[in-house]
Amino acid sequence: MTVSFTDKAAFRLRTFLRGTTESGTSYQKGIRVGVIDGGCSGYEYSLEIVGQPNPEDLIFEQDKMQIYVDPKSAPLLEGIVIDFVESLTQAGFTFKNPNATSTCGCGKSFSAGECTPAGVSCS
Repeated sequence: MTVSFTDKAAFRLRTFLRGTTESGTSYQKGIRVGVIDGGCSGYEYSLEIVGQPNPEDLIFEQDKMQIYVDPKSAPLLEGIVIDFVESLTQAGFTFKNPNATSTCGCGKSFSAGECTPAGVSCS
């Protein structure tokens, strides 16, 4: 499983993880990366901070972070590079996905050939 974060994205995610630490807990705080049906192109990226992995999650570590990927999302995320951008008009995570056959202008939604569900308009 190859999911990569740029240095900027990893820094931002580690900051979020530190900001959610609860004293006295034994959580395995990590980042869950996934794909859900939705968005204007059919699939939508999902990033969330979670306390522990699901039993079926693929688990790996990068940049001192635990990364969890559900097995159904894994083929659609293989080789993805996640970055974080900040500009006058945009701030947030961006996704460079070699599996995407097309993407929406929002950058958060993509299709992947014939396995893509129907999209929902951005408006």
